[in-house]
Amino acid sequence: MSIITVQLGQCGNQIGHEVFNSLCSDIHGTHGFCSKRENESYQDACQERFFCQEESAVPVARAVLVDMEPKVISQTLSLAASSGSWKYSNHSHFCQKQGSGNNWANGYSVHGPRHKEAIMDLVQREAEKCERLGGFFTIMSLAGGTGSGLGAFVTQCLRDAFPTSFILNHVIWPYGTGEVIVQNYNSVLTLSHLYQSADALLVHENDVIHQICAQLLHIKHISFRDVNQVIAHQLGNVLQPAHTGQGHYSRNPLGDLLETLVPHPEFRMLGLRNIPQMPEKSLAFSTFSWPGLLKHLRQMLIARAKMEEGIDWQVRPPCPGSSLPSSHPTTKPLHFNTSIANLVILRGKGVHGADLGSFQDPSLYTSWLNPQDAFNAWKTPRAFNKYEKSASLVSNSQFLLKPLDSIVGKAWKMFASKAYVHQYTKFGIQEEDFLDSFTTLEQVISSYTTL
Repeated sequence: MSIITVQLGQCGNQIGHEVFNSLCSDIHGTHGFCSKRENESYQDACQERFFCQEESAVPVARAVLVDMEPKVISQTLSLAASSGSWKYSNHSHFCQKQGSGNNWANGYSVHGPRHKEAIMDLVQREAEKCERLGGFFTIMSLAGGTGSGLGAFVTQCLRDAFPTSFILNHVIWPYGTGEVIVQNYNSVLTLSHLYQSADALLVHENDVIHQICAQLLHIKHISFRDVNQVIAHQLGNVLQPAHTGQGHYSRNPLGDLLETLVPHPEFRMLGLRNIPQMPEKSLAFSTFSWPGLLKHLRQMLIARAKMEEGIDWQVRPPCPGSSLPSSHPTTKPLHFNTSIANLVILRGKGVHGADLGSFQDPSLYTSWLNPQDAFNAWKTPRAFNKYEKSASLVSNSQFLLKPLDSIVGKAWKMFASKAYVHQYTKFGIQEEDFLDSFTTLEQVISSYTTL
């Protein structure tokens, strides 16, 4: 089944470009860890998911590009075409001359309704090219105006126009130190609206990716492109084909992902961890074992670690039988991360011998789900982008509880003093809309806290 990527705003378009670059370089890479037949089957599955063949020999990305300013889209189209290995369609982008000025309300209430027909027409045309449409993967920032405001509006339009299709929103969490003075308002409004219309939100935190660039990849002067390439690498590890347990590549990738990870509509926040991550020049001199990688990945899950460096190894799951009834959630260790559902995706050499039993420990999960249902593993002997072995964890857990609580708290402080609220009301977003958004997210925080 095919996935249509919808790239929204500057951030969404730049990351989307890096994602397709990463997928393409993986398809064309030489991987000696699987049979020729396996490799061909993998390449075919990826092509069907993300690319279509038009009149040119070059694969064309199944994507719609949207921004309210022309510069980034123009650069993105040009960079893709000059790669020679893939390109965007000449008829699948929409841009205007004036941006949203980092104002969520401008993107949501003005640009959205004004350009709805043109944008959804592009989406419809892209959907008609798919033999079997598997759903939509949207990429956007939480902090700005176009990506977040228009992105939330477009996601609602996708839900209305394609009620039975899966929608996975990929959102970029802003830097804690701040990129935009109203980023906390924009984030709260975006998250609350996406929670109503998307099936799940897959989150990357800018601060975490920045840390990975500095500490694991040893990049001295970190650019947005460096950050975006790390995000694209992690997304590629999740989105590329893998065996879901039936011995064949998933035919419904978004559906399988969401069925695995979102067993209850109250819990839709997904975090992503990927190991190993290192400078490309170091790969040839590094060896990894599955037991070592999985031991680190499991402890990252338990201790809410952002990356494999600096993991707190003191955090342990509670011992069976030692805790009080579940009405006393305080009995869990302070930093222990309780999960609803986890998916581990393994790629590379000797993958079928990897033992994942430690991820089925009942103490890792909330008491109302059977660990057999809460944990899933996908595997393929086909390596990903020059890594002999790589492991990804997509987790519906308390990973994002602290950043969510922080962003809601900061936004509420501003709102209580009515700071900048007038910038939103002039575009039709009233104080009641803010209060509704706060209520929605307070409920999400409460649900995850009581796991």
